[in-house]
Amino acid sequence: MKCLIPNIGSTSFKYRVLDMPREALLAEGRVERIGQAGGECADYPAAIRKCIAAVAGEGKALNHLSEVGAVGFKVVHGGPHSAPQLVDDSLLAAMEEFSFMAPAHNPPYIAAIQAFRKELPDVPLVAVIETGPYRFMSEAATTYAAPYEWRSEYGIRRYGFHGASHRSASERTLALLGTSNLRHISCHLGGSSSVAAFRGGVAVDVSMGASPQSGLPQNNRVGDIDVFAVLHMMKKLKLDPDEMAALLGSRSGLAGISGKSGDLRDLTEAAEAGDNRSQLALDVYVRSIRHYVGAFMFSLGGVDAITFSGGIGENSAQIRGAVLNDLSAFGVELDEDRNLTLKGEGPISTDSSRVKVLVVPANEEIIVARETAAVVARAMAGQTP
Repeated sequence: MKCLIPNIGSTSFKYRVLDMPREALLAEGRVERIGQAGGECADYPAAIRKCIAAVAGEGKALNHLSEVGAVGFKVVHGGPHSAPQLVDDSLLAAMEEFSFMAPAHNPPYIAAIQAFRKELPDVPLVAVIETGPYRFMSEAATTYAAPYEWRSEYGIRRYGFHGASHRSASERTLALLGTSNLRHISCHLGGSSSVAAFRGGVAVDVSMGASPQSGLPQNNRVGDIDVFAVLHMMKKLKLDPDEMAALLGSRSGLAGISGKSGDLRDLTEAAEAGDNRSQLALDVYVRSIRHYVGAFMFSLGGVDAITFSGGIGENSAQIRGAVLNDLSAFGVELDEDRNLTLKGEGPISTDSSRVKVLVVPANEEIIVARETAAVVARAMAGQTP
């Protein structure tokens, strides 16, 4: 089955075509600055038509558009919908309802899905939802200490995100270490970051909660904060909920602390030049990662493997070293040379380290493609998810 896997951003559109189950990459591309001055495409329908024209036709990856067996979307927030499933009106309604929770993610995905519905009306569309791996977590791990009706009637609970990346790291780590019985902490570190805990390949905890704005401080999103501090500042600054959401979701995080940038490269350069607030942003980031790694070590009853994925996790030896600093008492022994020189996938712990530490590049598209093919196969066989 040929699966088209779009990766939707607020103004960007990346895609891959994968032949399943061979997992062979047939084509890939991207469209940037959608709807912006100087951009290639005025809107998502135009970007999708550009994608289709690039992959289907004589001399291209697909001879004809009819070869597309399914389109798989990495949907961020589906509210009560978490299992991989065919896209329907109920899912789109839930995505719309939870758009306030994921304002940078849900609206562009809704627009893209609706555009694909028009452009490819006979092709199955599949949603592989980022909260999916966490649907097996205990009720205690997903319930806030708020009136229970918030959960039962309005869906306010801890969902967790970055599911495709963490699941990719989990499956790859199980394969690399050759065991199915693994206590694993996965660190997805990038412009958006989170930490997740797995036992035997099943997620048991995650740093993000009801929205992608929670957990670790992000590039420009707040991360964990006392809700009463937010309410207090809403009164002080005379902000309504939408105004405060915009402040916390786009003008906070590492950029909010530094007053300059949320990009790790900019922060590192500024900190090395003596900028105290940039150094503070880095220190807050590292402290938060260590906080969740420590908490998940405890909840797992120990740890056998720690992995780093994402743009920062895969490329910043400095952040990896800071996160793992002085953890030998917990069985973590970092090999400094490996950490500094590793490119791509591989171990950065010493050979004698009880806890194996690895860099595992994220492969979210493969996870989405696998689930997309499985959902379509079940649907063709008349089976429910």
